[in-house]
Amino acid sequence: MELKEYVNKSVLCWLATVGEDMAPNVSPKEIFTLLDEDTLLIANIASPISERNIIANARVCVSLIDVFEQRGFKLKGTAEVIEPNSDIGEEYLRSIRTIADESYPVKNIFVIKIESKSKIMAPSYFLFPETTPDSQIKNALTTYQVSHYQHKR
Repeated sequence: MELKEYVNKSVLCWLATVGEDMAPNVSPKEIFTLLDEDTLLIANIASPISERNIIANARVCVSLIDVFEQRGFKLKGTAEVIEPNSDIGEEYLRSIRTIADESYPVKNIFVIKIESKSKIMAPSYFLFPETTPDSQIKNALTTYQVSHYQHKR
């Protein structure tokens, strides 16, 4: 599994943050892209708690999975909030705009410097040796009554 592959085929990622009060927060994010192997960009569309928490505590964790294959990555690192009208913010916004057009109001961009990454997968892969990504997809399509599945992003 390659990180770029899972970033491209994950519909959502989940950003975990902790604020000054030490209360955890997990929030789904729809618009994200891998800038390079060490940098994940997440568009802040409507996440005031995530933004406030990152400003207070830069340590974050991001999980992204293909929900049908039931595997993906967990990323840990530090985040900063970058304004899109700054020089670097404009560059990051161009990367975001390759996956989301102007109809998405990007307030600012969460820039995650990836310090560690690890593969994550459903327990079925460990419990049942015959489990494959294809068998997971087939089971998920049946379970969720989905008639068609195609990776696109």
